[in-house]
Amino acid sequence: MLSINSIKKGIVIDHIHAGLGLRIFDYLGLRNADYTVALIMNVDSGRMGKKDIIKIENVIDLDLSALGFIDPDITVNIIEDEKIVEKINLTLPEKVKDVIKCKNPRCITSIERGISHEFRLVDRDKGIYACNYCDHEVAKDDVYR
Repeated sequence: MLSINSIKKGIVIDHIHAGLGLRIFDYLGLRNADYTVALIMNVDSGRMGKKDIIKIENVIDLDLSALGFIDPDITVNIIEDEKIVEKINLTLPEKVKDVIKCKNPRCITSIERGISHEFRLVDRDKGIYACNYCDHEVAKDDVYR
């Protein structure tokens, strides 16, 4: 049986759809962390079948809108003294910045350097986002799944 110890202070990202844990791990730059991190993949889950979990023994800044875009079903647990002191349930964010890139070759973000890629949610049910500059639409599922 695999044993992963509890953490004293930090963050646990739970209820990640199986297979997306590595994307989130990489998005957060945790491969280069100088503190303890654990990526646990394909854990049995009564609610989800299988899920991934990330444990971070450190307090770091998280872009919750980016995490919600990658997987809107995530739960972020803030841990202090080995206890959950805050539980944040994510959803699809209304807007995302620098999480995805506009693929429209005529968009200002393709022509000019240093411009943030900003998208707004236009259809929550289908997970469709539109570029703030050119209105090019991107389906969330075409990016992460």
